[in-house]
Amino acid sequence: MSPADNVLLIRTDRIGDLVLTSPAVKVIKENIPGCSVSFYLKEYTSSLLADNQQIDNLIISAQIKNLLDFFDEVRRIQKYKFSAAVLFSPSLLNSLLVFFAGIPVRIGTGYRWYSFFFNRRVFEHRKTAEKHELVYNLNLLKPLGIEKPEIDSLYEYSGLSLKSGSTTEIRNLLLSSGWDEKKATLCFHPGSGGSAVDLPEEKMKQLISNCADLNCNIILTGSEAETDLCQRLKTNDSIINLSGTATISELLAAISFCDILVANSTGPIHLAAALNKFVVGFYPKIIQCSPERWGPYTEKKTIFMPEIECSNCTRKQCEELNCMNSINIDRVHESIKKLVFQLNMGR
Repeated sequence: MSPADNVLLIRTDRIGDLVLTSPAVKVIKENIPGCSVSFYLKEYTSSLLADNQQIDNLIISAQIKNLLDFFDEVRRIQKYKFSAAVLFSPSLLNSLLVFFAGIPVRIGTGYRWYSFFFNRRVFEHRKTAEKHELVYNLNLLKPLGIEKPEIDSLYEYSGLSLKSGSTTEIRNLLLSSGWDEKKATLCFHPGSGGSAVDLPEEKMKQLISNCADLNCNIILTGSEAETDLCQRLKTNDSIINLSGTATISELLAAISFCDILVANSTGPIHLAAALNKFVVGFYPKIIQCSPERWGPYTEKKTIFMPEIECSNCTRKQCEELNCMNSINIDRVHESIKKLVFQLNMGR
């Protein structure tokens, strides 16, 4: 028997974190019939779930600068009369919000100093990376009486919103840039916003240059801060550079037109997995950044890691040893070449 019928899910961090939490909505709906589910998130990521019909309320987090703002937010949350809150991003601020809002069941990790604000605690150390981040997230639903919250496919459970306006705009932009929809499309997202240790720029440039000889379209995506990086990686005029101009909705639309995404460990990898695309990912040997925890949650993936021998890897050690430079680009290219051939044959 679940202790809740009106649940608030809180995830106020980055794209990948949100995508790997989004299946909780459908899991709750399947296991607690009639339960109302609301999602509290940043405006930055809200477009990803804006059209998810299983979410009863999408609540954009306020910018809290002082105590007055804080208690205004507390009163706003109280109006929904939530019976339970699940904190997937357990910041002190979010913990205080649900506590002062008086939500009866407050679920969160048992390993933070402020965990006493939660009255249902889940004791799992994520830093050991023994499970995937999505699995850790779903395990937070166990205090709601959902004992086995496993899922097979992020694609079937994410509930991401592809907006028709963004899709039409990106499609027209691609067509006007020489995109051939009869060929497989390869997308490179070279940056990671500092979330991991990246494949060196020269290695990425070599890979893109090699792939330009394949019978496929190549597009580059990236944030505004990554525009210069993407421009440096545009090794010939046929490559379409979409970096710097795309919103998250447009980034999602761009990935929807791709067959393969090639990227470092970053949010777009999870967007691609949620859209059932092939993913080629580059991951360091740092345990906290490992593909076991942060890899694409799909069978359609190929992961490449440093080939250098090292142990107890840290970000500092990885950067000092230049571990990511040991990834064999010829092997990566061969893997992509086979995928492109298969995809073109299937068209």
